[in-house]
Order: sequence, then structure tokens, then C-alpha cells
Amino acid sequence: MIDRSAILSGMAALGVLLGVTSGRAIAQMSHEQMPPSTTETTGEFQRIDQPLWVKGAVTAGGLGLIGLELWWFSIAKPKSRQATTQGGVQEVTVTVDGGYEPSLIAVQVGQPVRLNFYRQDPSSCLEEVRFPDFHIAKELPLDRVTPIEFTPDKPGRYEFTCGMNMFRGVLEVQAAGIESASGPPYRCMFFKIGSVSDE
Repeated sequence: MIDRSAILSGMAALGVLLGVTSGRAIAQMSHEQMPPSTTETTGEFQRIDQPLWVKGAVTAGGLGLIGLELWWFSIAKPKSRQATTQGGVQEVTVTVDGGYEPSLIAVQVGQPVRLNFYRQDPSSCLEEVRFPDFHIAKELPLDRVTPIEFTPDKPGRYEFTCGMNMFRGVLEVQAAGIESASGPPYRCMFFKIGSVSDE
């Protein structure tokens, strides 16, 4: 799924790059190099011819930036971690620094979860973390660990976000006996005609 903000920021970056490069090419021309004006002054825009290499460089740079942003926001694999269980509580420490790391957390359904958020980023956007599906919103003081505890009762993927909804992470609640995609593979099911066996 492609994020709208990634597309908009890519188009904005391309526009800025085009504007800066075009301005430099015109600003570097001396008065003698500028073609004389043969048309009457009107309120319409006039076409400015630029060298082919400038057009190619601007296009290649813009496409490169758009590709990098699409990769960053939609294709790059999130860092994931399976919760470790200690004393009957599944626990993971999440570093809050320009986002959430890990941004994909795998836990088991029906067991208490404690997520320890350690905020290092001073930006106001990351002052709060929200779990809308669990009705949790908690302030994250800077340079402190803030535990958030709850018990997921249904398997599924539940999103958590910053206070401004810009940075996101996913809590993957799995049914008993199923490991995360980052851990061992799912159990195999072998199907035979007329029966099912579990190995």
C-alpha cells in the first residue's frame, strides 16, 4: 500500500529540484548569451529553452528521489521483534527515536503484554503513543522508560501511532502455536484427500 504523504512529498521534492536547477541555469547566463526578445510582452508565460543535459539531470534526480521515498515508506521491511516472556508477561523494549524500533512487534494472544517505550527523540510529535484498538494513549517523557501494559484477547494486526499520526508501528497478535514471520515458520499442514493431518 502506497502512502499518500510519500507521494506528495516526492512530488514536492521534484518541484523544488526543478525550480532550483532551472533558476541556476538561467542565472548563469550572461546578458550576451540571452536570446533577444522577439515577441511582444504579454501576460502569458514564455518558453525558456534549456540544454538537454539539464533536463535529463533534473528528471533523473526527481525520479531517484521519488523512488527512494517510495522504498522508504512502503517497500522497506520494518524491523520486527518477538516478545520475550518473563514471569508470565510478554515484554519488548521499543526505542522512540525518529520512529519506533522495532516497528513490528509479535506477541501471543491471551497473555499480558508490557511494552517499554524509551523515548530519545525530543520532537513534539513523539511525546505520545496511541493504541486506538486498545483505547490507550500515553505520554512518553524524554529519556525515560514508560511501560504500557494490556492483554490482547483477539489475534490480528493492531497499529500504534504517535500523537500526530505520522509515525507508526504494528503489534501482531498471534494465535497460540504460531510464530512471527521473523521467527520460526508457521506449522505445516499436510492435506490428503478426505483427511487432514497436522505435523
